[in-house]
Amino acid sequence: MSKNLTLTIRSYQETDLAEVLAIFKSNIPQYFAAEETQDLLHYLSHEREDYLVCISEGKLIAAGGINYTKEKGKAYLSWDFVDREQHGKGIGSALLAERLIRIQQKPDISEIVVRTSQVACDFYQKKGFVIREIHRDYWAEGLDMVYMVYLEEK
Repeated sequence: MSKNLTLTIRSYQETDLAEVLAIFKSNIPQYFAAEETQDLLHYLSHEREDYLVCISEGKLIAAGGINYTKEKGKAYLSWDFVDREQHGKGIGSALLAERLIRIQQKPDISEIVVRTSQVACDFYQKKGFVIREIHRDYWAEGLDMVYMVYLEEK
């Protein structure tokens, strides 16, 4: 993470919605399709389990969640993104590290999964995830779904 960047990671609150949407939209169209905005809104309203936000200098700059399928022993990283102007500063790495710590504290979880796109899969590969499946044009035309599993910390 950038040396001058102070980051606070906390649980999402409903009052964060407008800022989370603004961050999400800053990543359209390279990382997300515009039509995914409604999916994100549905997730935050109905499917959110453990969703975190990152704040620096009083401004929300990243968000990302975890969903659990305990009967299958899986944790899924979900809906993570960093403000487009903040990419490359280690914020995504810090958010991922915090989520991995939280997951690893749960003894009933044996597998960590992320379903990302081909645009972001290199980031996850550098962090110890391996590709298991690729589904072309899954999220939208030109945005494939890359199913990845966490093997070890790198």
